[in-house]
Amino acid sequence: MELRPLRYFVAIAEAGSVTAAAAALHLTQPSMSRQVHQLERQLGIDLFVRDGGPFRLSAAGSEFLPLAQRLLAQAEATWETARAIAAGRLQRLTIAAPGTTLTDVVAPFLATLTGDDPMPAVWEEVPASVYATLGRGADLAIGTTLWPSTCVGIPLAELPVWAYVRPDDPWASRDSVGVADLVTRPLLVQTRDFHPRRALDQTLAATGVAYGPIHEFASAEVAQAVAASGRGVAVVSDDPRFDLRPLAIQGVRISLYAAWEPHHHGADTIQAIAERLRTFCATRYNLT
Repeated sequence: MELRPLRYFVAIAEAGSVTAAAAALHLTQPSMSRQVHQLERQLGIDLFVRDGGPFRLSAAGSEFLPLAQRLLAQAEATWETARAIAAGRLQRLTIAAPGTTLTDVVAPFLATLTGDDPMPAVWEEVPASVYATLGRGADLAIGTTLWPSTCVGIPLAELPVWAYVRPDDPWASRDSVGVADLVTRPLLVQTRDFHPRRALDQTLAATGVAYGPIHEFASAEVAQAVAASGRGVAVVSDDPRFDLRPLAIQGVRISLYAAWEPHHHGADTIQAIAERLRTFCATRYNLT
């Protein structure tokens, strides 16, 4: 089905007459009428009542009109998307990242976007496979390891891992804590599936410091909840909950990287947004 006869039908229905529609579209009335007759023959229905009285839609035409309007709107949206792609613009931006990164970094950043930016969407993905999402429809992936050679990217930030204590804890007034002091307290840590735990493990191994008592949790929020009950110090990278006080763990950092496909039609836009995200991280976490 051609779209031009549909446009003429909708124009006549909305204008109320062939004369008004033809004038609005700068066409002749006979040409427009022929196109509508052709559409009626193709559909097998009469779209207008032609009985010598006032020009009006038939019952079939009234039922068909919203379908034609939706089809034309979808066609226009399709063409607009194609024009945007050809111009290297992005109408949507899908960001893939681990859960904590989505909650504590990406979501606050999205709140800074404007109407001129692409409409964002997010995918939660485990760190080990986050870059693989670029081959499954994600436009920008944020990971905790360097991006693969098939991608291009930029470093985003070196983020702290926090030791969380209660407001009445002896450490509550401190800004940071070293690992030698940290391991003297019962630690509420995530399992080794999570990057904050792996970062702490690596620092302890490098400095020759051994763990004291630890309790493992699959959820950073649960670790903080248990810390709020006074059972130990939570070691996570999440933002604070339960009125806990954060202490930066000296020498323990999480690297964040942004990556995208080099031949993506919106690569310039993606890179610009990634660079804005890097600036956002520096401001949010007071990074220098």
